[in-house]
Parts: sequence; structure tokens; C-alpha cells
Amino acid sequence: MLNQQKISVSEDPILDTFAPHTFVESEEQQGADSRTSDADAIFACQIGAIESAKGNISEAEVAYRRALKLKPDFAEAFNNLGILLVRAKRFFEAEAAYRRALELKPDFLEARNNLGNLLAHTNRFVEAEAAYLRALELEPDSAETLNNLGSLYTDTKRIVEAEAAYRRALELNPEFADLHNNRGVLLAHSQRYVEAEAAYRRALELKPDFTDVQYNLGCLLLGLGRYAEAWNCYELRYSPRLKKPATGIPHYLPYPQWHGECVAGKSIVIWIEQGLGDQVQFVRYASLLKRRGASRVTLVCRPALKPLLETVEGVDAVFTNPNTVPLHDYWSLFMSLPLRFATTVQTIPARVPYVFPLRERIERWRKKLPRDGLRVGLVWKGNAAHSNDASRSLPAISVLSPLWSVPGVTFISLQKGQGEDEAIRPPAGQPLIPLGQGIQDFADTAAIVSQLDLTICVDTSVAHVAGALGKPCWVMLPSFNTDWRWLTDQTDSPWYPKGIRLFRQAKFDDWTGVIDEVTTALKSWAMTHPRAKSKAE
Repeated sequence: MLNQQKISVSEDPILDTFAPHTFVESEEQQGADSRTSDADAIFACQIGAIESAKGNISEAEVAYRRALKLKPDFAEAFNNLGILLVRAKRFFEAEAAYRRALELKPDFLEARNNLGNLLAHTNRFVEAEAAYLRALELEPDSAETLNNLGSLYTDTKRIVEAEAAYRRALELNPEFADLHNNRGVLLAHSQRYVEAEAAYRRALELKPDFTDVQYNLGCLLLGLGRYAEAWNCYELRYSPRLKKPATGIPHYLPYPQWHGECVAGKSIVIWIEQGLGDQVQFVRYASLLKRRGASRVTLVCRPALKPLLETVEGVDAVFTNPNTVPLHDYWSLFMSLPLRFATTVQTIPARVPYVFPLRERIERWRKKLPRDGLRVGLVWKGNAAHSNDASRSLPAISVLSPLWSVPGVTFISLQKGQGEDEAIRPPAGQPLIPLGQGIQDFADTAAIVSQLDLTICVDTSVAHVAGALGKPCWVMLPSFNTDWRWLTDQTDSPWYPKGIRLFRQAKFDDWTGVIDEVTTALKSWAMTHPRAKSKAE
């Protein structure tokens, strides 16, 4: 997911923000006790800002609440408390703090923006837009507010409005690095790649150490197949300087991270990261490490992947509990391996299959699969927690209804999690054999896929399992924020040279054209498939 930069009030300029004249009506109207109380509240707020800057969330909260006890109408303290509570992911309390700040000071532009950012973060987009528009009423020429509004419109795919907001903000502040970055995100999501790269590079001219831009540029270059330039930027996904760094990097390990050193006679552990499909895609590098002479290659993965990844050539052990992993000479993240092997599009280790179905699982699932007809697996939704799931998943199984018109095909649902109930109770006229409930792990998935004639799915982990098995799989891709690994404008994948075929949306959220294209292709495929032809004969 590319990182946008929404602008919030900083807690750092505390002395200016809380100067006494900002809230004391006049010294004549205030008694000595009141002046002392106000001064103490300012001091407490200063302490809160210092503790917050040091990362001491609990101490900062105590200080802010002390300030508010001394001065209950201290709008700036409520705003700073809201910022702190957002950092602590206590969003309900943060919203209350921002709203109280605005009750006390309705023209408080920073609090209005911060409230909008919080509402956008929690997917309350209508309310967030209202907050930003109110902020613009207060200050029409606020580039910061226009930047935030542009980010909101990007998130909600209102591309024309987002571009207009960014354009106006750039007129007001052409050297606003965050704004160039956000505009780059919009352009990248909209498949305007040349313009996106120019926007990112302009942001880096203005702010050379801007980690989020470097990471975003890396993702863009990966999508364009410019791997040699991209992998180093992609390593920044775990940088603490990134606004939304990935989590899970094992800094605590008592042995070093592998940076490409000779591994002959050495042991190395490949560490869990990101999604299930990511680990299936990049586990292929385990065999390359073994060929370089690694004495022991160990994987750390999620439990659902363990029995499947144990089938990979060169893997000596698979752990699901990081705390039980023995000492090794080196560790690496799954998705850092392409960098260490200097992978380009031309040198992708693309030999498939590199995972294998278990014999006993094949036998278990053989009994549940139909004997007659071409067997086609379906997955129409991914993990709901995925940042781009609203774009990559189909809204409902009914979107696939044109497929039912293809004769000679029996459809099998591999859907797990969201959408699984649709498979159990499909609408009338949508024939489907639901197997999702019985799937316990990816060894089950692999055993089923290995016995199918074709799998049709959205961009989710099943696509990587099918690709790694070397089985035919058609992947339906969104046009908004398409994942970099599928490159651009291609109908196949260099990562999975056997069987992967890509069907891409032409317009945002419009699956009609994709499904029509898949249906036409399926009819042709079914008519010419060897099993269908042999049955007809």
C-alpha cells in the first residue's frame, strides 16, 4: 500500500501554541490564582509535548490531563491529547478530544483537520469530507487542508476531485513535498505511471530524505518491472521513519540479518512477513540458498502455510512459533530475498512447480470433487483486512453469474472467510460445490487446486498457490492500486510462467468487462480442453 501524508498539528511548537495571550482575556480580569493555574496548565502541556516527542505515551497523557484539570477550557490541550490518543490507536477517545477542542474553539483549523484525518482513517469518509470542507471555509487558502482533502478523494476513488484539490494546493505551495508525494500516489493508482514517477522525484528534490516517497517510488518501479532500481527502495517498508511501517521485523534476534554474504556452510532462517500469498511467492528462494551451500534453511511462517511450505525443495525445517526457532548464522525476510539475489524480470527464479500437494490430502479431497465435467475453482473475495480489499474483491458472488452459462463446467468454491456463506447458500441458478468450510490449511488448498482443470480468482493467496503448483489460474485484477507483482498491461506473469493469465479492469470498480472477458475465454477453453473433447468422442 502506498503511503499518503495527511497533515496534522505537531505537538512540538508548544511555546508558541500555548502563549498566555491566546486564552487569557486580560490580566485585569484574572486573579493571581487564575494566572497561576493557567501558567501551570501551559507548563503541563509543554511537558506533555516533550514526553510525546520522546515516545512516552503514558507520561504525555498524564501531563495533558493535568493541564486540562487545571484549565478545562484549554482547546489546544484537547487537540494535543487527541493527537496522542490517535498514536495509541484509541480512536473513540481521540475523536471526543478533537470535538471538545472544536466546541471550545470552533475556528480551530488544526483540530478540524485532525478530526478529518481521524474520520478518514476510520473510513467515515462523509464525515471526514465535511470536516475538511469546514476547515476550508475557515481558511480557503490552506494547502494543508487541500492536501488532506485530496488524500480523502484518492482513498474514495474520486480521482477528478482529488486532482483538483492537489492542483489548487500546489498553486498555493509548489514546494510542499508531502503534496507531491500524495499526488504521486493518486497518479500511480490511476495508472498514470510516468506522471507519478515525476511527482515522486520532485518530492525527493524538495526533501531528499523523505522515506515515504522513496518507498512509494520503489513500489512504482517494481510495477514497471524496473527491479534493479526498485528493491533497495522496497527495503524501506520496515523503516521507522516510514509513516506506516510494516511490522514484524525481528530486531531482537541475536544473529545478523543476511545481506548477501556467502552462506556456504551457514544456516539461515527466512522470517515471516506480510501476507500468506507473499510467503508462497517468495519461498522459491529457499532452494537457491541451498544451492549456494547453505547448511540449513529454516522458515518461519503462519500455521496455515506450514504443511505446504514443508514440501519446498531445500527447506530443512518450518516453524510457526518464532520463540522456538534455534540459533542460526543469519536471518532474512521473505521479501528481501529478491534484492539479495539481484533479481530482475529476466532472472526471476521461475521454475514451477516449487510447492507440491500431499498425497494423503489429494486422496481426501478426490472423493469430494465431481467426476464428470471440467472442474473450475472459484475465489471471489480476499482477506477483508487487506488495505485494497474493497477494490480487489468482488462485491458478491452474483457478479460471476455470466460464468454459469458455460456448458460442461462444474464450479467449485475455495472461498474461505468473507464470502464463504455465499458459497454455502448461493443464489438460485448459480451452481456451486462449496468446499471452503472443509479447508483447514494451504495443503488442503493445494490438494484441491492440483485436481482442478482451472482456478479463477481475484488477487489473493490462492492465485499464488496455483501459480506455485504450475496449475492453470486466471486472476482478475482491479484497475485501482493494482499490486506491483503483476506488473502493468501484461496478461501473463514472469513469476508464474505456467498457467497464470491476467484479466484487468478497464475502469475503477467495474467488473462487468472483466467477467465478460473471462466468460468468453472460458467458453473457448471449455470447448477445446482435452478432457472435454475426449468425453465428447
